[in-house]
Amino acid sequence: MAALPLMKLIRLKGVPILQQLHLEERLLRTSPHNWCIINDGTNLPHIVMGISGKPAELLEINSVLRDKVPVIRRFSGGGTVIVDTGTIFVTFICNKDDVSEVQPYPRPIMSWSSLLYSKVFQGVGDFVLRENDYAFGNRKFGGNAQSITKNRWIHHTSFLWDYEINNMAYLKLPKRAPEYRLARNHLDFICCMKEYMPRTNFITRTVDALQGEFSVETTDLEAVESPPNTKFIHSSKILTERELEEAALG
Repeated sequence: MAALPLMKLIRLKGVPILQQLHLEERLLRTSPHNWCIINDGTNLPHIVMGISGKPAELLEINSVLRDKVPVIRRFSGGGTVIVDTGTIFVTFICNKDDVSEVQPYPRPIMSWSSLLYSKVFQGVGDFVLRENDYAFGNRKFGGNAQSITKNRWIHHTSFLWDYEINNMAYLKLPKRAPEYRLARNHLDFICCMKEYMPRTNFITRTVDALQGEFSVETTDLEAVESPPNTKFIHSSKILTERELEEAALG
């Protein structure tokens, strides 16, 4: 029986989402290892858009500017989310050769991840992969994004363990919504994981499921910080007020 490929695990709590995105992109592009990063909540509310997201189509920009909600454009694709302490982030960064049964394209990666999470949610709710979302029945609780390079890929998920209802007002109903949304508003479309599973159980079961596919080795954030003399240009960034104002003007 072949040895399982190594995956390094970093467990974080409350790390700012921009810091997490910078770490993920650097590990994707400069590390030779497989990684799983679990960040249990981020410190302050942020809106996070995919690399090609257009603020005028996705955000209620006047409200965002009024309330000074930071908006990040991340390095990966996918949709727009607002994240805070109620969001749990799980990221997989893999070498293509270490998961050779997974074709390095969005749909096969989504299918692979959904099989992993079907073990996490076994006996819990009606877990299903719907288009690019994780859902219980027809209500979304996990949004996914990916980036694929020559030899590696990243699949990261924002899980809604809980959310602030008022924060959903910053997001417009996207023009390109999944079919199963059926034009439902945000509150009818999404649900909270806390209705189905305790927070710590989810994290424990995710690590357990991972250990069925990889040899998991826990490391800490300090061990993967960039040496002071290394330069890596991150592409995830906070949009300036001016950029948002210009987007609002069209």
